[in-house]
Order: sequence, then C-alpha cells, then structure tokens
Amino acid sequence: MKKAERLERLDDRLKDAGVLHLSDAANHLGVSEMTVRRDLASAPHLFSYLGGYILPAGGERSTYRLDAEADTDSEAKELACQKASRLVEPDDTIFIDCGTTTPRMTEYLPVSGKLTVITYAMNVAERVMKRPNTNLILLGGLFHASSQTFSGDEALRSVERLGISKAFLSAGGLHSQHGATCSNFHEVPIKQAVLARAGLSYLVIDSNKLEKIKPAFFATTDQFDEVITE
Repeated sequence: MKKAERLERLDDRLKDAGVLHLSDAANHLGVSEMTVRRDLASAPHLFSYLGGYILPAGGERSTYRLDAEADTDSEAKELACQKASRLVEPDDTIFIDCGTTTPRMTEYLPVSGKLTVITYAMNVAERVMKRPNTNLILLGGLFHASSQTFSGDEALRSVERLGISKAFLSAGGLHSQHGATCSNFHEVPIKQAVLARAGLSYLVIDSNKLEKIKPAFFATTDQFDEVITE
C-alpha cells in the first residue's frame, strides 16, 4: 500500500472514530507504528499526533471555553456532584475530571481520613489544594487554557503507575447509541487511560447533556458503573 493510500484510509478511519491510538492505526493499515509516524509527519495538514493518539489536524483546539460554560445548568450540576460525593470514602484515591461540573464535588468530599485526588484540571487542583487531609496529584504536560487542562505522554505514563479506587468523569454529551463524548480531543487519552485503571468509574453530568453528541468520543455507556445526574 502506498503512502497516499494509507493516508486516505487513515483519514476515513479517523472520521468514524474521532481519535485513534497509534497501535490501532498501525493494525488497521497493516504497517509498523514507525511507518504510521512517518506518514503523520508528512501530512501535518491532515493529522495531529498527541500523547500516542492521532487526531484530525487542529483537533486539539475547540470552541469550548470553560468560562462560558461555568454558569450553565448550575443547580443541576451542584446536585449531581452532591450525589457523586456521597460515593467517596475517607481513604479513597479518586480521579476528578475537568469541566464545570465535577470540580463542584470538592465542596462535598469527606475531610476525615486521608483522601487522595488525581486530576489534570487546574480548576479542580485549585480547590483541592485548599482542603485539609487531602493529597493532590496533578498530571502535567501541555496546558490548554480554554479548558484549564494538561495533556501529553507524561500524564498518560503517570496514570499507568497510579492506583485509582474511583473515577468521576465528565462529558459534554451522553447518547444511548453513541456513548460519552466531549468537546476537546486532547482530553480523550486521559479519560480512556483513567477508565482502564479505575476500580469503579462514574459519569457525572447534568441531565441536559443526555442524548447530546460532542465531537470527541471517549467511552461507551457500559464502561461506567453508574451515570450520576441531578
């Protein structure tokens, strides 16, 4: 298969999947990962490569802005987070996802015991660092101002070394057929890595996000132990 044909097939596959791991792309094309990386380097107008994942060119950028979403459905987000926080036990190691919903969980977490919170979101970290009896693990990398998040290989490697008892993830949409999606492609690798590591995984969203679809797919509905809304 010539390079032009590989790029065309990869482009078609990415239109269906939204984001693709390097190893999956290599298997799909029947070539080595090194060949795929060389192909990607020759076509920056078509693809971006971030943290082992292939995205459409410019896919790490989004029109989503955290400040614009902060006050949307505020009461519903608060109620969902109150419910989610009741699942946290004093000595848990938990992951709290980015966005404008899950950071509200920090107000209701237990203060007894020694809680550990893992996140890649600045707006979560800023709240957690002020709490008593709480360890904070902030995953680093490239900072994305629009979502106040970090991404990159280092963050993914850190997740692989961590034990996570419970993960509380966010989404821009949850569709009965098309699963959980978000607005930012750079969040997908972290979300998927956390889902693979966590003992229990919860999706925390307000009900207005049900049956909505955003551009970046990251999980099927059955990958969550529970979906928590207001």
